[in-house]
Amino acid sequence: MQYYHAKNIRNVALAGHAGSGKTSLTEAMCYLTGQLDRLGKVADGNTVSDFDPEEIRRKVSVSTSIVPVEWKGTKMNFLDTPGLFDFVGGVREGIRAAGSAVVVISGKSGVTVGAEKAFAAAQKKGIATIFFVNKLDRESADFYKVFEEMKANFGPMVCPLVVPYVVDHKVQCYVNLLEYRAYTYENGKATAVPIPDMGHRLEGLRTAMCEAVAETSEELMEKYFSGEEFTPDELITGIAHGVRRGEIAPVFCGSAAELQAIDQLLTGLLWLAPWAETVAGEIGEDANGEPVELKVEEDAPTVATVFKTVVDPFVGKMVYFKVIRGKVTPDSQLLNTRTGETERLGKLFTIRGKKQEETPFVPAGDIGAVAKLVGTGTGDTLCALECPITLPGVPFDTPCLSMAVRAEKKGEEEKVASGLNRLKEEDPTINIESNTETRELILSGMGEQHLDIIASRLKAKFGAQIIMSQPEVAYRETIRRKVKVQGKHKKQSGGHGQYGDVWIEFEPADCEGLVFEEKVFGGAVPKNYFPAVEKGLQDCAKEGVLAGYPLVGVKATLLDGSYHPVDSSEMAFKTAASIAYKAGIADANPYLLEPVDNLKVYVPSDSTGDIMGDINKRRGRVLGMNPSEDGLTCIEAEVPHGEMADYATMLRSSTQGRAYFTLSFERYEEAPQPVAAKVIEARKKAE
Repeated sequence: MQYYHAKNIRNVALAGHAGSGKTSLTEAMCYLTGQLDRLGKVADGNTVSDFDPEEIRRKVSVSTSIVPVEWKGTKMNFLDTPGLFDFVGGVREGIRAAGSAVVVISGKSGVTVGAEKAFAAAQKKGIATIFFVNKLDRESADFYKVFEEMKANFGPMVCPLVVPYVVDHKVQCYVNLLEYRAYTYENGKATAVPIPDMGHRLEGLRTAMCEAVAETSEELMEKYFSGEEFTPDELITGIAHGVRRGEIAPVFCGSAAELQAIDQLLTGLLWLAPWAETVAGEIGEDANGEPVELKVEEDAPTVATVFKTVVDPFVGKMVYFKVIRGKVTPDSQLLNTRTGETERLGKLFTIRGKKQEETPFVPAGDIGAVAKLVGTGTGDTLCALECPITLPGVPFDTPCLSMAVRAEKKGEEEKVASGLNRLKEEDPTINIESNTETRELILSGMGEQHLDIIASRLKAKFGAQIIMSQPEVAYRETIRRKVKVQGKHKKQSGGHGQYGDVWIEFEPADCEGLVFEEKVFGGAVPKNYFPAVEKGLQDCAKEGVLAGYPLVGVKATLLDGSYHPVDSSEMAFKTAASIAYKAGIADANPYLLEPVDNLKVYVPSDSTGDIMGDINKRRGRVLGMNPSEDGLTCIEAEVPHGEMADYATMLRSSTQGRAYFTLSFERYEEAPQPVAAKVIEARKKAE
């Protein structure tokens, strides 16, 4: 692939709901631009962008792939992002590297949640948004119904540019409102035909387009109101300005599977999508934390952002980067501003799906990859040593579903932990932590399919198999009342015996665990045995008397006791303390504490009633509701942690994926008697 300057580069993310045809659209554009000899199909598992074994097996994208094409002297880097909500991390990566987004919508399904989320992500990043209504070859497709949905959902910025002429549910030709020409298609080749009689519809669509153009400048507004026709150049220039300023979202349409009107989308991107020179520049921070505006200049000090990582146990780690400023060359030394370490780069590659092509350099505005950068990962900034600048990373979502994992085969625990940590480098939406209390390894991800794919990749890449189960809840135990008990240990078995005698008072206290104090008078228990008594109590406090959970909120005071000058020892007093613990805690009216979490769930306003009802069923307490910046309603509540295991699945199902939530530990509270009885019984059975 030849060298392109930033003004001739377009970085375009393809986003939208699963099944809308993003991968098929990528394939069609590759085929039409001569990058492929034959057209692959998702169903056959032979597309250029779905090459991962899991993608081929499941027939769905699970990660973002980069596919560059060349069209009329322009390089377009397409970032084909996943549509399934479980793999939203891929969307975040694609949007981070893109200068514009094509939101793909199925002409059958219409505006779905995935399209809404893709549009919102592009708007939040502040990049140009273009729509493509796909699958118009299907009999059940209805472009004009979908178009009305788009206007209702996305507002007046939606502007039609290519529309179909349909007779008996079949597209006869595609009308380009910019050129004011119509085309039919045969095997991807366009043939110009007379514009058909579409009645008032065509004029209405063209009027809508001209009104959008008129809004882009005072000069065009005056011309429009004077009744003059816009020239083709004025139309293109006006819409391009509107698109780049985020005021217009043009609509194209066609069929990726049948190669219909794909050339019009490519040309539309050429005309309308911002080139890398205008959108690659960003605001970074210098070494002092001061903002720095970066412009796309090839002869300036290098700054690049890493937006994706791929881990292979044989090849090693491959990082994908976008050059914001300067030029990246092999053997150059760049500073990783997060680690403070210098990375020496090896061979550079351009990526097309799974294929890697060596390149002599990657210029400003373009995307490349480099292998074996040990300390660099997704979200890092690589820059020239003399000009340290840090760019914003990739804004990943927080994992919302957690499972306990263990190695299927004994002795492979280290293999599992190591493999999961390697996969986390590739997918930052994974979280792995070891719960020291429950002695479980907790794997968190974006949903059930996400965790399932992690398990499959762990087996395929690192030969480690895991078993997943619901994580244990970390309950606690405490006491209600003050008690005073004796713990006496006396044993004679020939030679020196064992003797320890203590009187200990146990009482509720405001503390994390068990606190120890001594108030012994007259040397009833020698001072050198105090640490042994405390050690005995602290060891016992690791397991309560009800269900073996840690004891908290208890103060233990050593009041009195006795000793034997020969038979007493540290071990004897430690044992005496444990005897006192078991008797005293059991007599102090112990009860179970359950963890309570703070829940913030962001839901569409029409779902608030259902979600609040579900919170009540989970024994939660709603604290209040507030409007959120993203148009959703934030419901804040406190809910017992033990009731939240399936919450992510329930919420996605009941709101079609529109809602999301955050969960954080708040405090411990007394567990209701039925809950406590159930937990205690389960622990007894487990023993």
